[in-house]
Amino acid sequence: MQDNRLSRGLAPFIMVNPLHFDLQSLRVFLLVAEHGSLTKAAEHGQLTLSAVSKRIAELESVTDCALFIRRARGVDLTPAGHALLQHATRVVDQVNRMATEMSDYAAGVRGHVRMWANTSAIVQFLPVDLACFLNEHPGIKVSLEERLSHEIVEALGAGKADLGVFADNVPAPGIERRLYRRDELVLLVPRRHRFAELDIIRFADTLDEDYVGLSDGSSLLARMTDAAFAIERSLKLRIQASNFDGVFRMIEAGLGIGVLPRDAVSDERGKAGVVKVKLADTWATRTLWIGMKADSAPSSDIVSLFDYMSARVAQ
Repeated sequence: MQDNRLSRGLAPFIMVNPLHFDLQSLRVFLLVAEHGSLTKAAEHGQLTLSAVSKRIAELESVTDCALFIRRARGVDLTPAGHALLQHATRVVDQVNRMATEMSDYAAGVRGHVRMWANTSAIVQFLPVDLACFLNEHPGIKVSLEERLSHEIVEALGAGKADLGVFADNVPAPGIERRLYRRDELVLLVPRRHRFAELDIIRFADTLDEDYVGLSDGSSLLARMTDAAFAIERSLKLRIQASNFDGVFRMIEAGLGIGVLPRDAVSDERGKAGVVKVKLADTWATRTLWIGMKADSAPSSDIVSLFDYMSARVAQ
């Protein structure tokens, strides 16, 4: 009997067997996608060109899809190739994490916690707090990644991170959160700036000045922008940097003024030519939350670190 799908001019549905995927072939595919060339992929992977070509051909046979468009100077991903790239990246990353974690267990590590935190937490608080925790729990390993606050919340929801430390002006639906720390934002100005002689200043009185800020997406930049918008003003961003040290150095060079957490700038750094001025605004006092995905089933190690960190606010 003729397949009804064929009689309607439709191609039959093809089910790809997941057991046919080879991990090494996925690794080779990622190399080719990264370098845009089979030859370069072979060089970086220390493989022969024929071996790379064979792996890609096998993947295209398994998926029954063309994954690359061959061009004179390399290759481009097809739509199917782009889709496979996303899946292959997650699969290989997960396998790598699995191998690392198993190696940790073999070496005597009994637990592993993945923590993502924003720059403010990492610069000011986490080094001491994690050192104290790990001294008390030598069998636990903590993998720490520095990310923007909104990325941290997304990672918690997606299960990419077990615990996260993020700013209070980022929505966190589906996240169980507790108070971790409070910090104070201060105005930083070059030592010869006219604001340098002041003990305290309102943010509104600084908005005629050029500012040095963090990159777009940072919760601190959003906080400053929102504060300016609330008084119907705008922030005059002259230059942006990707981290606190970059902001500090730009201010030190006289390219503008900026706002950073007080404890992120040591007194020794201040002597280099930058002065801290207290901000009179209530929003200059921030809350840092520690959170994990709500309704999850965390391990005892994750719970231990969560409880420990949420108790640090009294320190």
